[in-house]
Amino acid sequence: MSETHYWHDVLISLRRIIRATDLQSKRMVKSCGLTIPQVMVLRAIYSLGDVTVKRISDDVSLSQATVTTILNRLEDKKLVERVRSTLDKRVVNARLTESGQEVLASAPPLLHEKFIERFEALEEWEKTQVLSSLQRVATMMDAESIDAAPMLDIDSPTQGRPQ
Repeated sequence: MSETHYWHDVLISLRRIIRATDLQSKRMVKSCGLTIPQVMVLRAIYSLGDVTVKRISDDVSLSQATVTTILNRLEDKKLVERVRSTLDKRVVNARLTESGQEVLASAPPLLHEKFIERFEALEEWEKTQVLSSLQRVATMMDAESIDAAPMLDIDSPTQGRPQ
């Protein structure tokens, strides 16, 4: 009588999820020269307009420090500019440049867009079950407070910029 090791199949599934995310991130870099989090930040700025780091951070569920690093890279690429608010000079907003709008228009869909479409097609109880299970797995791996950006923010090999 052999004992079933479900944990083995769970770990294989987790590795597949990580690998799918990694492959899509590499495809994104190859296609438009941007990482998935960079595209997410550009999209947030596009949809929110002139916007603070805090609002972008809340919108894309990344830390403010991570968003600031991403904005620095996007600004270096002339895709984003930082502008002072006309109402309150203490407030600095991020704004898409014309080049940023063009790159965003040409960026391929994010892997998670297909996921969202499929996820939204699930019954309500299935959505709750998936969410609950993933939250429990994150807790079991002591990963609840880990910022997901480092895994998602894969630099182009040609960038050579230190993280």
